[in-house]
Amino acid sequence: MSQMDRRQALRLFAALGAAGFAAGCGTGNTEEAAAGNQLVSDKPIKIGLIAPQTAGYKSVGDEIARGFNLFLETNDQRLGGHQVQLVVADEGDTVESGKAALDGLLKQGVLALTGVVNSTVMLGIRDTVEQARIPLIGSVASPSDLQSVVYIWRTSYVNNEPGQALGHWVAQETKGKVGIIAPEYEAGHDAVDGFRSTFGPTDPRISAAPVWTEYNAEPTKNFFRAKIDELRQSNPKTIYCFYSGQAGVEFLRQLHADGFRGAVYAPGFLTEGEVLGELKGPEASNIFTALNYSPDLNNAANREFASAYRSAYDATPTTYAVASYDAAQAIDKAVRIAGPDPTPQAVNLAMGKIGVIDSPRGEWQFNQTRTPQQKWYLREVRRDGPVLSNVVISELATLG
Repeated sequence: MSQMDRRQALRLFAALGAAGFAAGCGTGNTEEAAAGNQLVSDKPIKIGLIAPQTAGYKSVGDEIARGFNLFLETNDQRLGGHQVQLVVADEGDTVESGKAALDGLLKQGVLALTGVVNSTVMLGIRDTVEQARIPLIGSVASPSDLQSVVYIWRTSYVNNEPGQALGHWVAQETKGKVGIIAPEYEAGHDAVDGFRSTFGPTDPRISAAPVWTEYNAEPTKNFFRAKIDELRQSNPKTIYCFYSGQAGVEFLRQLHADGFRGAVYAPGFLTEGEVLGELKGPEASNIFTALNYSPDLNNAANREFASAYRSAYDATPTTYAVASYDAAQAIDKAVRIAGPDPTPQAVNLAMGKIGVIDSPRGEWQFNQTRTPQQKWYLREVRRDGPVLSNVVISELATLG
């Protein structure tokens, strides 16, 4: 598809979806919202996007950039009626690189921030964001101990929620021992704690201590071998794990090579994005994940979003893209409420008034902890024609 054809298609999708977007703009202040809906301003605004552009999580960074840009392209490059300049800064893979990205964006006078993939980076920049009084609508990283924040909102989930959604289901489905393995850092501990809390923390089937691996976004082909051997010493019939991106690819390959053929359960990041494209069929068998999104969800917002995403990028949309798309939706609504001359503080105040988001994942809204109240789905890796896909097989829970 040519660039001109792609833009024409995106504008068509925008026109078809306009009624749905407008319907989701309830703010709790209908007069102010109605006035804001008429706003078209020549005064541009800057939005800062913090995303990894190198190393192991570059693919996730690409996804959140795509999701945010898709909303802009289908809305004439405007948020809340204002022309937008999206400024992207490389998060890197350390707290230091994340702080440098944030500092650079603050110097450029951004109205709001979005993105952030690494939970350790999110915790590391927390105080700077709060002191700067610039709203950050995070679209991936969401550690459970990020509490008492005023200027940080998250359109993804809290990191312990995927495990919480899975725990009860796995406890009902498995009869033997369950082995648990995860990287030893904030998000890994959250994922394990959430799973154990709903499986039953004293259940003898998970009595063995979790096996912790080093956090590594780009592990080698033998990285997990010793830890997998340790995990299998208790002869688990089922495994619960927490990996994503290239680490997810290598873990599944090495687990299969070690001879494990039982069910693998995990938060959905294990098989999200480019992971399935790198796995051979047997390596991706008997894998079940919990996530707040799947491309096959049958609702109007997802049909429009998924079709536009595939047309624009020739790829299958992911939860990362959806959360970033929704971050753009949330900023769009908040800027409208803030009025013709928005300030960061006014936008932050307005975030609490935006109401329901009509999302591809299903409708959701912010709760008191500034995270979504939303549904979680059980997905199984299945072949969809020539490709592997994450197919929804059940609804698990509503959390948040």
